[in-house]
Amino acid sequence: MEKFRLTEQDRATLQFKVTTKLRELILKGEFKMGERLMQEEWAKKLGVSRMPLREALRQLEVEGLVRIEPRRGAIVTPVSIEDIEEIYQLRALLEGEAVVKALPFLGEEEINELENIYGRMLMLKADEHDMEEFMALNSDFHRIIREGCPWRRIQGFIETLWKGIPPYTPSLLADHLSESHKEHGQMLQAIKDKDAEKLRQVTVQHILRTKGNLIQMISDK
Repeated sequence: MEKFRLTEQDRATLQFKVTTKLRELILKGEFKMGERLMQEEWAKKLGVSRMPLREALRQLEVEGLVRIEPRRGAIVTPVSIEDIEEIYQLRALLEGEAVVKALPFLGEEEINELENIYGRMLMLKADEHDMEEFMALNSDFHRIIREGCPWRRIQGFIETLWKGIPPYTPSLLADHLSESHKEHGQMLQAIKDKDAEKLRQVTVQHILRTKGNLIQMISDK
């Protein structure tokens, strides 16, 4: 395995960098199912202390990529292509419906907030420094366009799907940032135009395009 050493020049984002690197390695198949991630070994390989590594492993456990067991440590439980298919197909179906139901409840305040978020996203670059902020803004954008949906059950299902990989996908697909910008802009315009079917179409296209790119990334491991 190649050297994945990180520098500590930016301590504020060190945990983010460690988490991003390990997530990428797991999804690209660098580890086998059930393989142990030894903290001391990987702290040395990445050139960091054990503290950011422990925090990174806790985050990866939330995402379902590792399982932390007493006396055994972190056990790799990689997401499969079938998992990605399931998560993103369900997201496309449910979020496509949710944004249509939410559209009548998106007023001037929400539109202004979306415009602000979108403007900030456009200013960010596809690098380690900006991707952490982009991921937060991306999650906020998608939350706002669907949160007015009055169907509580569909909201619950969507929240469950977002608890795993989706919030962190942009860090894995930084090369596709321009496509994401274009689709977010189309969503915002559809909201301004009160065009429910266009909003559904672009939302579904955005989610399925992300699914395809993520599967391609895993396949090219």
